[in-house]
Amino acid sequence: MWARTFTIALSIVGAMYLMACSEPSTQASQLQKKVALGRALFNDVRLSKDGQQACASCHDASRAFMDARPNVSSHRRGEPGAVSLGQDGQSLGDINTPSIAYLAFAPDFFFDTSDPEESLYKGGFFLNGRAASLHEQAKGPFVNPVEMQTTVAELAAKVEIFYAADFEKIYGAGVFASAGLAYSAISDALVAFERSSEFASFDSKFDRVMAAKESFSEQEQRGFELFKAEDKGNCAACHTVPEPGASKSERLFTDFTYDNLGVPANEVVRRLNGLASDYQDEGLLANPVVSDEGLKGAFRVVSLRNVAVTGPYMHNGVFRDLATVVHFYNSRDVAGAINPETHKPWRAAEVQSTANREELGDLGLSDDEVEDIVAFMKTLTDRRYEALQ
Repeated sequence: MWARTFTIALSIVGAMYLMACSEPSTQASQLQKKVALGRALFNDVRLSKDGQQACASCHDASRAFMDARPNVSSHRRGEPGAVSLGQDGQSLGDINTPSIAYLAFAPDFFFDTSDPEESLYKGGFFLNGRAASLHEQAKGPFVNPVEMQTTVAELAAKVEIFYAADFEKIYGAGVFASAGLAYSAISDALVAFERSSEFASFDSKFDRVMAAKESFSEQEQRGFELFKAEDKGNCAACHTVPEPGASKSERLFTDFTYDNLGVPANEVVRRLNGLASDYQDEGLLANPVVSDEGLKGAFRVVSLRNVAVTGPYMHNGVFRDLATVVHFYNSRDVAGAINPETHKPWRAAEVQSTANREELGDLGLSDDEVEDIVAFMKTLTDRRYEALQ
């Protein structure tokens, strides 16, 4: 059986090599077929354990690919949950489901040694970097015990029942010879879809301003300057502003690094999950290739594309409003400062020992300047989602 599977795998690789050497029109047609197949898989609830949840359930294309469904973790009735429910309608995640718009332009997980003064982990997928590549990210939710709750074998069997002809046309007659081969092909089709323009339109007001098709309002311009100013907001230190002619991966408003922002635990979610009061999410440190204790509690610096319409915010969904996030960055460490959502002082960081105290926590912004920065960040919303702001 191993030899047969190996031979089939080689034939599939060979077919893909021949396809890569074929005429451009043939390649484009094949890619279109992959994208269409990936779109079908992405929206198919039948692929979860009990047929109750699709990738699209947690990544709604009409809501910038975030989870807009209310649940018991919502800050307010009818609003998106701070974290997502699994396909059984009961299991609850502990990390906020991020938007996957523009995700295809993120780099694979790597350790960047290009700066002799500071080597950093960068890239990767999921907020804690537990998937090294986009292909691994696409596989993860299916077998996650809190999410779609199925197995590789069950998934492969369902896909063979519903999509055998399409898969065999694209990946060859032997694609279902083993569950592993089918699983890789499923991931490949999903990645093709995630790399399509449906996920990344680059047509926000910011993009239109940079193309000299529109202009910022006075407030948006002030916010843009504060966003960049090293002695004020300094948001651009991590959420890098693209230069003219920048590549798409450089236009996401992130440097793809990891940081512990000193975010407090989401106590509501922890109670719902039944986790101990002293439980700590180790973030990047939970990645098996990471051993640096200084990275405990660090999470990926997210893209700010569509940030105004993808709340709740932070890795655990603890904040409801975007303005609250900016207030937190501004006054987290200021004595007497108040969380505008709770009207109480900011709570302590979940992981205090590694919290970033140098670049945020006391920025000295006025309330008007906070509003200006929020106004600028709203210009990063794709045109089709602007009505949601």
